[in-house]
Amino acid sequence: MVYKYRISGMTCVACKRTVETAAAGVGGVDEANVNLTDDSLIVNVDNDLYDESKLTKAIEKSGYGFAGRIEDTTIARLSVKGMTCAACSLSIEKTLESLDGIKSARVNLADELLIVEYLSEKIRLSDIKEKIKWLGYEPSDITTDRTDSYHSKKLAELAKDKRRLILAFIFTIPLFYISMGHMAGLYIPPVIMPESYPLAFTGIQFLLTMPVLILARQFYINGFKRIFHLDPNMDSLIAIGTSAAFIYSFYSLVAVMFGNHHKWMDLYFETAAVILTLILLGKYLESRAKTRTGDAIRKLMDLSPKTATIIIDGKEQIIPADEVIEGNILIIKPGDRIPVDGIIDEGSAVIDESMLTGESQPADKQSGDKVFAGTVNKNKSFKMKAKGVGAETVLANIIRLVESAQISKAPIARIADKIAGIFVPVVIALALFSSAAWFISGKDISFSLTILISVLVIACPCALGLATPTAIMVGTGKGAELGILIKSAEALENAYKTKTVVLDKTGTITKGKPKVLLFEPLNGFDKEEVLKIALACEKRSEHPVSEAIIEYAKQFDASGYIVEDFTAISGFGLSARVNGKNVSIGNEKLMREELPEFSYESKNAVSEIFVLIGKVPAGVFEIADTIREDSRAAVRMFFQNGIETIMLTGDKKSVAQDIADKTGIKRFYSEVMPKDKADIINALKSDGDTVMMVGDGINDAPALALADVGVSVGQGTDIAIESADIVLMKNSLVSVVTAIDLSRKTIRNIKQNLFWAFIYNILGIPVAAGALYVFGGPLLNPMIAALAMAFSSVSVVTNALRLKKYKYTDREDKI
Repeated sequence: MVYKYRISGMTCVACKRTVETAAAGVGGVDEANVNLTDDSLIVNVDNDLYDESKLTKAIEKSGYGFAGRIEDTTIARLSVKGMTCAACSLSIEKTLESLDGIKSARVNLADELLIVEYLSEKIRLSDIKEKIKWLGYEPSDITTDRTDSYHSKKLAELAKDKRRLILAFIFTIPLFYISMGHMAGLYIPPVIMPESYPLAFTGIQFLLTMPVLILARQFYINGFKRIFHLDPNMDSLIAIGTSAAFIYSFYSLVAVMFGNHHKWMDLYFETAAVILTLILLGKYLESRAKTRTGDAIRKLMDLSPKTATIIIDGKEQIIPADEVIEGNILIIKPGDRIPVDGIIDEGSAVIDESMLTGESQPADKQSGDKVFAGTVNKNKSFKMKAKGVGAETVLANIIRLVESAQISKAPIARIADKIAGIFVPVVIALALFSSAAWFISGKDISFSLTILISVLVIACPCALGLATPTAIMVGTGKGAELGILIKSAEALENAYKTKTVVLDKTGTITKGKPKVLLFEPLNGFDKEEVLKIALACEKRSEHPVSEAIIEYAKQFDASGYIVEDFTAISGFGLSARVNGKNVSIGNEKLMREELPEFSYESKNAVSEIFVLIGKVPAGVFEIADTIREDSRAAVRMFFQNGIETIMLTGDKKSVAQDIADKTGIKRFYSEVMPKDKADIINALKSDGDTVMMVGDGINDAPALALADVGVSVGQGTDIAIESADIVLMKNSLVSVVTAIDLSRKTIRNIKQNLFWAFIYNILGIPVAAGALYVFGGPLLNPMIAALAMAFSSVSVVTNALRLKKYKYTDREDKI
């Protein structure tokens, strides 16, 4: 049996090994594996021998937190048709989350997308679909990566909506002319003049109205179904309002048929038809605009070629890209987009990776280097071995990340959600109350009916529902185009409020590629001997400093040096036995642990790494890292926009001071252990400011998770780190500035949308109820109300689309 647990407190590879060793020592555990990216431990156990409580004690004894079992959930993505307003999306979310086995349900009204996380052993996907159908909506499967067929389907639906709209206008225009023409002095055929032929006049209006009602029948099907479920939506408002107009008109038609010819003056057929046609127009324009909000994901999907050329028995064969399996050998020709992730097996090339990293300069790739799906081969043919295929490519991960962000909800949207949840019932009550009040005050039924229809039709929960998701979709999509992957709407909003930015030094302010400047043997040790011992040990480590030492000592042969009992000590260095000798390699803190009286003075602002053999210092490496070209500019941009910048580093104070002086940072913490970073973040948060932590390694994971916004910089293609809220594909601190700027523009857009949606309803509903008429003003015509309602949603989507034009200019005086 396989179980998955959440473990807290892990920060590095050494932690991983410690936890795995502790877990493997528990009776009944056959295999234990730790995944540092999501702080999880997966154990394969024999249930007859396994005791979970013993695993808990073993993990806690090893110094880490046991946070319990992680239930395996399934995530399904469904397209849901028939949603028209915020009440629809809220109804689906609340109903599904009330079911046993549903962990979460999130609906994006703008994209008609539902992401539901559920326990497959408790509930089936077919049951979820049936529940959605019972609510009155149409769920359908879409692929994990939302392929072109999904977009094609949306375009086909849009074309269908356009045809329906054109037909509605064909019937509505002559209907409106006939019903209103005689009052405007326009020519009306004598055979249908109301004074002479009232039955023909009323009858032809009825015949022209019926096709419009049929074309707009979905409003009635959905609207009345929602009423029967005691969960009315926007369709319900339209259905009640137009039904009232149609039924009253039909009553007048019957009265004319039975001889009451004056009833031709009480017709509202044209009101019902015009309202429906205008709403169809608004829905069409809204849908057309919404297809553009998903452009970012479609552009990303377009980067993946549909076919791949693989080598089988020495021959080239073209197959669909989704049929490539791990281990296949592919040939990539000049100008080709790479179809899957992999490693160059033979040859070399220049690869344009700008779609992933944002770097305009193509990257030189040699045999053994990684290449990624969607990037472009600029010059020479090469062979590659497939390593990441299908949903496992970096590009697929980016698409899923962006899609997940687009469906998330920002805290700013909570007020709109609460109002949308009660909006429709309140509007229906207001419509009935205001209509009845006017009737009781002495107005005739025609006047009261006008009030009822106007209030029902002008109310627009749709604009409230679209205000946030459309802006988030466009904003996060634009971010993806710029190499800024924002994982959630909450991260977007928190980034907007950032007052303090905490920067990890190595790999964030600096390039993260330290270089050995000097090595000196100590205490009479042989230089070559010490370097060989260091080389043998460092080959077992994954730290950037180890890579620098390996590069410096690579000319030596350390094959005769046997390394045993290797241990990586987070924040200090490493220890091992080499050919029977105890060896420690690390910073000055490690030396003091071993030799309390140890001291060393360097004249340079460099980091020192010492080699200790036995209990004697045997040598010292002086190591320095290079500051990124744009770090000083980014720090200046933060300062000029009221954002305090703080640096964290494990280096000694002199090195930290040198970096701070060169970049303009005023405040820093030196000699910081990985575990201390989280404490510093907590202390800064206690001051009440929104804190953004920017780092690039797994050692930063606890601090990234604790910060209000965790930003992972320079991960490039390693975007799986769960603890970061924002992942920047470009190795540049200016991208952090751009991310904050984009979040500000997006939240500003959301506030604009919410303001106009609220103001529209706050002002529109009283006017429709006759507020102006009370003071001698005009009475709102229901058709004008319908026009206003239809275009309120369009205006919200159009405003959100302005974010597509977002362009950050590297001006240092403005974010």
